[in-house]
Amino acid sequence: MNDLTPVTLDCGKTIEELSDYLAADRTPYDPTIETCPECLNELRALARVSRLSRDLLVQDAADLPAPPDAWLQAIMHNIHQEMRAGRDLPIRHPDPRVSISVTEGAVRALIRAVADDIDGLIVGKCELLGDADQPGAPINVHLTASVVWGQPIPELSATLRGLVSTALTQHTELNIAAVDVTIEDVHGYAPTKEER
Repeated sequence: MNDLTPVTLDCGKTIEELSDYLAADRTPYDPTIETCPECLNELRALARVSRLSRDLLVQDAADLPAPPDAWLQAIMHNIHQEMRAGRDLPIRHPDPRVSISVTEGAVRALIRAVADDIDGLIVGKCELLGDADQPGAPINVHLTASVVWGQPIPELSATLRGLVSTALTQHTELNIAAVDVTIEDVHGYAPTKEER
């Protein structure tokens, strides 16, 4: 992702416009943003990154190195890619004349919302692997994440797996074969003088 190239959503809004709108406390009310699912997903993602940035600043800034720009850019790039609608995932209906589906982007937004409730963990990438658009096909969910230094990685990973699996079972008809979690990074670690 290039800092000089503005990221434009399918609806025509840019990330910069949405960031400015969020910074202005979503005032004045913009119905073109507030009624657009893609914009609303991006606003939630921007709010998460903003919350993460504030949480990192609250820590002892004198002792903690700032997270590398590439780290935040990678998270924002992944969120932007995942907010696109993607595949239509079917939902059964008793009337064969009715066709209902949920977008892959909406499912990824659900997964991110679940992950947001876990303190000390930030999801980086979220992928649905398999033929999710085919009813009953086994699907693997692959998540990457960063955890706060000092938090128990196995417990956080197990919590994330369980919550994602439960949410997908409750809200979709996907046949989840596995929820894989890869911890790719640890943030918020303050190296000692000897380690510097």
